[in-house]
Amino acid sequence: MAPRDAALERLVEQVRAARADRRALDIRGGGSKAFLGGLPVGEPLALGELAGISSYEPSELVVTARAGTPLAELEATLAERGQCLPFEPPRLAPEGDGAGPAGGTVGGMVAAGLSGPARAAAGSVRDHVLGASLLDGRAELLSFGGQVIKNVAGYDVSRLLAGSMGVLGVICEVSLKVLPLPPATATLRFELDQAQAIERLNAWGGQPLPIHASAWWQGTLALRLAGARAAVDAACATLGGEAVDPALAASFWTALRDQRDEYFVAAQARVAAGATLWRLALPATAAPLPLAGDTLLEWGGAQRWLCTEAAPAAVRAAVQAAGGHATRWRGGDRAGDSFEPLPPVLLRIHRELKAAFDPEGLFNRGRLYPQG
Repeated sequence: MAPRDAALERLVEQVRAARADRRALDIRGGGSKAFLGGLPVGEPLALGELAGISSYEPSELVVTARAGTPLAELEATLAERGQCLPFEPPRLAPEGDGAGPAGGTVGGMVAAGLSGPARAAAGSVRDHVLGASLLDGRAELLSFGGQVIKNVAGYDVSRLLAGSMGVLGVICEVSLKVLPLPPATATLRFELDQAQAIERLNAWGGQPLPIHASAWWQGTLALRLAGARAAVDAACATLGGEAVDPALAASFWTALRDQRDEYFVAAQARVAAGATLWRLALPATAAPLPLAGDTLLEWGGAQRWLCTEAAPAAVRAAVQAAGGHATRWRGGDRAGDSFEPLPPVLLRIHRELKAAFDPEGLFNRGRLYPQG
């Protein structure tokens, strides 16, 4: 990271003061993921001033940005050079402003570890993190990893931060691997029930096809192809289906990525009436679950959204029986476990890691797992 500036110094001083008083801190970026995990606790630690792209080397496919940098700003810069964040992180709107602009930031993207429709083809956030700097619970600035793709020396703490929900410390800056935008894309539509869609997706997954994303809801499977024009055209001819207008397809995938398409709008209304929206991670081959509710499939069937009034215990039991785990996304009791409860051994490892980076337990208490 560049020499300490006023924004970083203010964060260091706030952490130092909180440590002296043992006050909890609630790390805040764009406010777009305040709904996720346990209820926020403590004094706000705002990262809005810690923003900006520190360095960008298009020829090296590497960008470094500070945590408060809006995703919209970063992606606009990459697009100018024909590049992108290949894992398509959701650019969620700030809480309470669902009609407003996307509010995701670089730090929140890494801390939440969320990926969009292209996850199954392009990899996750964690797969693209090269290095990071972290402000720990001792008010010390630590650096991990680097800014080159081949930097693999030592324990990869920077990737450990992906999905940590801020419990280890304040992510201050991140170096990411980026990729060129695909030269050609096409979207096909198929009329299939859920079981047929799962079977078809798994059959296609074993073939050399340029499948980039998939989504099934209410009897319709959308399949996005991306890559060289010749490969995309050949796949379209092989797969059949109904071609979707490119502008309509782009609008659909963008809305799905940012969780503001029809499924999520309908789910929000049901959540307001008492249902719970779950994010399920399952083997792609798992059969449809025996649970009532509205289901959306992504990632070839490996990610499934379920909006249901079923009891949390019933949801988790059904998902575990199928070999997966469930995250309470929206609705339900935030005082309980939002994420899948960890086995005792794994929970002990999590708590020991937190103690190593944040011995006073200052940061994001209870957001990832219950305090204990």
